[in-house]
Parts: sequence; structure tokens; C-alpha cells
Amino acid sequence: MESYITLKELCEFRFEDRKSVFIAYAKPIKSESEAIEFIASVKKKYPDARHWVYAYVLRENSTMRFTDDREPQGTAGMPVLDVIRKNGVTDCVIVVVRYFGGILLGTGGLVHAYTESALGALRGARIVRYDTYAFCTITVSYADYQKIQAPLSEFDFLTEESEYSENVTVIGSVVEPRFENMCNALAEITSGRCKIDLLEKKYDFRE
Repeated sequence: MESYITLKELCEFRFEDRKSVFIAYAKPIKSESEAIEFIASVKKKYPDARHWVYAYVLRENSTMRFTDDREPQGTAGMPVLDVIRKNGVTDCVIVVVRYFGGILLGTGGLVHAYTESALGALRGARIVRYDTYAFCTITVSYADYQKIQAPLSEFDFLTEESEYSENVTVIGSVVEPRFENMCNALAEITSGRCKIDLLEKKYDFRE
């Protein structure tokens, strides 16, 4: 499974230029139907808006969609899509609602306004990188527990829980490509006394 960059959460961002108000939403999604449903919900929330510009990108089938929604061609939907692509983000949708303020912004002004609105929402939604992580338990003696601290740090192992009984059991995760090397390093430093049980491999991210 390949790594990918997406958004952590829904974010709303407002931008104003010469009395035109832009309300932008950025949201992580998993399918095209989810994108379409979200776009419809934003239109329903702001039924009296002048424009509802959107763009979304999905890993599935390398899907990319956008619309200028009656703004001059190339001044709205494409700038929003460019914000998504230039940040390397996928599985996300951005919708920008515009309330016209009575003053024409011009081609350059529109591009700037939609770009700033989309970028503000994207950053607020917090860009995160998903990798495949190996979740496992590591069981060692108290003496060996001190020995494995440096290797665990070297491999960026994230400890989620530690149990102290007859031995020490550490529960946590490491990026999957490093898992085998980490296991070999721990086995070597403990002379094979370290017991490692792989629990699962799954996509996850770290702040």
C-alpha cells in the first residue's frame, strides 16, 4: 500500500475581497459519491449564494473534477484544483461559496480570491500523510528493556502503551518498511531474547 497525503478534518475558511465574500470548505473524502453529497449539502446551506465552485481529487481511478460554476472560465474551479494538486493532497474536496459584493474583481482578482480561499481551508483542515504502519507488541525482560530504547528511537517506533509485569510488554507501531529491520536490530541487541508479535498492518498518520 502506497503512502498518500490527505486532510485530517473538515475546515471552514472565510475570505473577503471588495465586498465579495468567499466561504470555503475543505473536507477529506473516500469516494466520488461522498464528494457529490458534500457539495450538495453546501449548496443547500447557502441557497442564495451567487456561485458554488468546487474541485475534488481521489486516488480511486485517479479522479479529478472541478467546476467554475458560471465564473469566467479558468478563474475559479481550476485555481481550487491547483491548490489541491500543488499540495500533493488527494481524497479531498474543496467547495468555495461566493456572495457577490457588487464590484467586479476581474480575472486576476478572481483567481487570487479562489486560490486564497481554497488554500486557507486546506491548511485549516490539516494536511496529513498516511503510511502503512506495522502495529506490534514487543516483550522483553527489564534488563533488555533498557537496551532496546535507543533502537526503538532510531526506527521512530511510537509507543502507545507499556505493561509492566513479569516482563515488559510495549505496544506500538513503526512505518511498515522499517519493521523487519527493527525486528533484526532488537533481536541482535538482546541476543534473540526479544519477542515481537505483529498485530496488524494498516494505514495511519502521525501528527
